[in-house]
Amino acid sequence: MTFYYKNVYLEETATITGPYEKNGPLRNYFDKTYDDLYMGEKSFEKAEIKLVKDSLIMLMKKSGINKKEVDLVVGGDLLNQITASTYGSYGVGNGFVGIYGACSSSVLGMIIAANFIESNFINNAICLVSSHNMTSEKQFRYPTEYGAPRPKTATFTATGAACSYLTNEESDVRVECATLGRIIDYEQKDPNGMGKAMAPAAIDTLLRHFQETGRTADYYDLILTGDLGIYGKEIFKDYLSKQYKIKLINYNDCGVMLYDLKKQKVLAGASGPVCSALVTYSFIFHQLKKKKLKRVLLLATGALFSPTMLYQKENINSICHAISLEVI
Repeated sequence: MTFYYKNVYLEETATITGPYEKNGPLRNYFDKTYDDLYMGEKSFEKAEIKLVKDSLIMLMKKSGINKKEVDLVVGGDLLNQITASTYGSYGVGNGFVGIYGACSSSVLGMIIAANFIESNFINNAICLVSSHNMTSEKQFRYPTEYGAPRPKTATFTATGAACSYLTNEESDVRVECATLGRIIDYEQKDPNGMGKAMAPAAIDTLLRHFQETGRTADYYDLILTGDLGIYGKEIFKDYLSKQYKIKLINYNDCGVMLYDLKKQKVLAGASGPVCSALVTYSFIFHQLKKKKLKRVLLLATGALFSPTMLYQKENINSICHAISLEVI
């Protein structure tokens, strides 16, 4: 299902990160970074909440709006009951929509906000996402103090928070259209192979986006997937090439871009709801503003599972949402 927009613009963004991201190749594009994973707080969960608060403060400072002028906040994270988003955004905006799309939450939030704006129900919205390496490891796998080994196919949850400010007031970057994803089940069961589990969803959404818009890959200056990592990225490319004769030249993956995979010990690359947002809202947004890129398609992927369902031997479902950003 593809939506087209005439009056939705990406006005401003804000990105806050932890130490791993600070030491990665995109460090100069982030608004603020921390040197440790506690960020001066007493727990990792409180540290993630602080990241969200910092990103909102930074966004409002950069955009010149105040918290009472925000019509809607759409937020999501990986914690139970999306507590980083709710605690972190308390007091901001006149309405809140909490979402859980796993690592696809950044684009899912933008689609929801864009539909509200295009329908003239609201004038503006803030979309926020966050994740923290230590909180996600504790919730989905093991506390890192256990020292449990992980295979090279595993991804490394990014630490940070990122916000975007969408509005009906014209600016340089327009939200042009979006394709809503659907749940895909390719009978994957390995929680340490998220790229393999999510690649089929990215393929499905991209093919439907092309079919529904009548476009081909060369329409975009850049096609980005959310966080497939080095192995999922190759699966995505190879499957499209061999099965559909689609060769992606102008393609990259945010999970590969966020870290220096040769120097940093991050296994297959980055993951987490904030992964694609950190890359898109910093480096990619900068390239769009400078008009070095004019058309970008972001495919944010997510693995929809819980430890409980894995213990019960269920498959890992996945989803992918796509959004098109264009320079006016």
